[in-house]
Amino acid sequence: MRLFRKLRAWLPQYRENLSLALPVMLSQVGQVFVQLCDNAMVGHLGALSLAAVSFGGAVFVIFLFFGTGISMGLTPLVGEMYARRDYRTSARLFQNALVLNSAVGILLFIILQLLGQCLGLMGQSDEVVAEAAPYYNYLAWSIIPFMVFAAFKQFLEGVGNTITGMVVVLTANAINILFNYLLIYGHWGFPAMGAAGAGLATLISRICMPLFVLIYFIRVASLRRYFRFFSWVAQGWRMTRRLLAVGLPISMQMVLEVSAFALTLIMMGWIGTVEQAAHQVVLSISNIVYMIIVGISSATTIMVSHRFGVGDYRGLRRAATASWHLGLVANGLTMTCFILFRHWLPLMFTSDEAVVAVAAQLFVMAAIYQIPDGLQTIALGVLRGMQDVRVTMNYAFVAYIIINLPVGYLCAFILGWGAPGLWVGFIVGLSVAAILFITRYRRAVRRLIRR
Repeated sequence: MRLFRKLRAWLPQYRENLSLALPVMLSQVGQVFVQLCDNAMVGHLGALSLAAVSFGGAVFVIFLFFGTGISMGLTPLVGEMYARRDYRTSARLFQNALVLNSAVGILLFIILQLLGQCLGLMGQSDEVVAEAAPYYNYLAWSIIPFMVFAAFKQFLEGVGNTITGMVVVLTANAINILFNYLLIYGHWGFPAMGAAGAGLATLISRICMPLFVLIYFIRVASLRRYFRFFSWVAQGWRMTRRLLAVGLPISMQMVLEVSAFALTLIMMGWIGTVEQAAHQVVLSISNIVYMIIVGISSATTIMVSHRFGVGDYRGLRRAATASWHLGLVANGLTMTCFILFRHWLPLMFTSDEAVVAVAAQLFVMAAIYQIPDGLQTIALGVLRGMQDVRVTMNYAFVAYIIINLPVGYLCAFILGWGAPGLWVGFIVGLSVAAILFITRYRRAVRRLIRR
């Protein structure tokens, strides 16, 4: 009975979190769904095509996450100003973010083009590299419109609007799936481009995203008003520096995490094409369910930034605690599903019996790391809302690179555990990250409450 009363007392906080989190979840799922659709639809062409898309996407996603992280610096800054009803500063942050994101998008495109000349030097087979190259090239072009869209999306989340980004992303995903169908297999008179068709479909969908959200801004008066504060005077290094001070550490933390996954995928290729394909199958599904936690974490950033802006530090702590409650429930359900359905889930992507058998083993490992991964992701959301992000980059380097990769290599190649051994590295690294981030949050919130 006492437990029921405690639960009921938390219900308003849970509802507030979920009202913000659910649209973000769907939006984030939508962004990952692009890669999922590519993998699922290309996977039926064979293990080689699946490995090619997996490899090309793994290299690209490092830079995509870097850009996304830069964009995410806008949300807590706007959230703080919005809570204070400082709409002018919110608009000027938005303006500078649009310019910054566009410049970063162009810079990342140039780097991706240069790196594309080096795909053959990453230890993959010539067949995989040859099929991955055109897919990767289309993805490189897509990063520019994606970065422009990200500025709009993160601003909207900062003012508490998480629905619009969701609608735009889901609409763009429908476009992506349609063009995947047309361009991968060559239906309705379109050329059968295979893996390259999946890349072109992604590019088309991402061009649509900033166009859709711009139309929405122009049509909605409460958003259009922010454009009135745009001016040449507002554009400058001071605002940009504020965005980078928050966004760059977030970006580097995300890059370090995704780099650990990308480097693990490359090491998986050293074991074999079957293992690499199985690894990508498990990652594709894991990334979808991970977006539940990302949604909760993003909602937490919004709530924490609003409470941080008005000095409600006890409310900040309550919002963070509620997020961990929700995260633990979600991760527990994911663990159960991964273990129970480990032999059936791979069939969504491939009918290759060897790939399915390895994937079933890896789903057990993916189940084990759900709890520490959820805890560390939500902790990061809290710290971002408090704009306490610089130290997370250092913690991430220790956990993801210094611990994760060596442990994975040791277990896989020296101890001879093979593909599951590389996932042991994830389990250990993410557990260390969770401990470091939560410890940092607890110290920070205690200092704020004592003021």
